[in-house]
Parts: sequence; structure tokens; C-alpha cells
Amino acid sequence: MRITTDGATLRLEGDLDVRSTTEVRAAVYDQLARHDHVVVDLSGVAGADVTALRVLAVASRAADLRGGHLTLRGCGPAVRRLLHLSHLIRVVDVDRAALDVGLGVG
Repeated sequence: MRITTDGATLRLEGDLDVRSTTEVRAAVYDQLARHDHVVVDLSGVAGADVTALRVLAVASRAADLRGGHLTLRGCGPAVRRLLHLSHLIRVVDVDRAALDVGLGVG
């Protein structure tokens, strides 16, 4: 997993799975401590599992509780499908504009 930051945006590249959860959790919470609104860009994520997506869902909930916000951007079809199947889509904010562009809407 490669993690880079650009302001309040955290870009993840590689496999977002159980092996990367500790590293991703630390990076996300570090960003949330610095910024009120954090964007996690998943456009470089090759694959994901539910365990890693739960880390993002818990971080999103924690941000909400302290008055912040976390948005997922660049979710590919596999990540979106897993978010729906796991019902985590109800917990996380997914950048809708990016979804619409990817689906050819608008």
C-alpha cells in the first residue's frame, strides 16, 4: 500500500486489505486530526476487502462525531460493489459526482 497526501486529500494505491489496515488507519486519523474534511482517494486501489473498508467506515463515523467529515473519492466498481454488499455504503460518504461521471451520467 502506497499512501500519499496532498493537503486534506489522502491517496491510496495498491491493495486495500487486512494487511494495510494499520497503516491506513494511522494515516486517516492523522489527516482527521489536521483537517475538518478529509478526502480519501481510492482511484489507485487495485483491490479491497471488507476489513479495510470497515476501517474507513469507522473513521468516517469518528469524524462525524467530532464535527468533521470523511469522503471517499474514486471508488472503482469493485469497491462500490463491496460497499453495497457490506452495507457500509450507509455509513460512508462516497463522492457522487465521481460516480456520475464514471457511469456516464450528467
